[in-house]
Amino acid sequence: MIAFRLDGRAAQFSEDQRDTPLIYVLRDDGLREMTPKFGCGLEQCGACRVLVDGSPEYACTLPAGAVANRHVETSAGMDGAVRRALIDANATQCGYCLPGIVVAAEALFRVDPHPTRDQIAEALDAQLCRCGSQPRVLRALTALAGW
Repeated sequence: MIAFRLDGRAAQFSEDQRDTPLIYVLRDDGLREMTPKFGCGLEQCGACRVLVDGSPEYACTLPAGAVANRHVETSAGMDGAVRRALIDANATQCGYCLPGIVVAAEALFRVDPHPTRDQIAEALDAQLCRCGSQPRVLRALTALAGW
């Protein structure tokens, strides 16, 4: 078994899943962490992003073995100011992209609690929102940053 931490708790998966993309390991019957979404499988939409030891990673292409003895955080484990700002501002529409947006924004706000609008836009650049809620997301996060 390969051990890691998932949203602050101990987790593990079978050694034979070492080369399987992390998204499948997270969502399988053992862990059942459905928050990261499978979008494109090509690192082009960001719906699958998670933090691995605080760094945003694409779970659709990251081999699960790469998280051995590391901490993986999904948006489900992030109930902080970023998530609340998006919800309070009703900044999302369908929500499919939201897990990746929360992860990307959380990574940024942990480094700089008052990023500029341009820094926020750059951090979210890899996130594809098919509904077009990006302006509301950007407004909510800019307000959170205090601008």
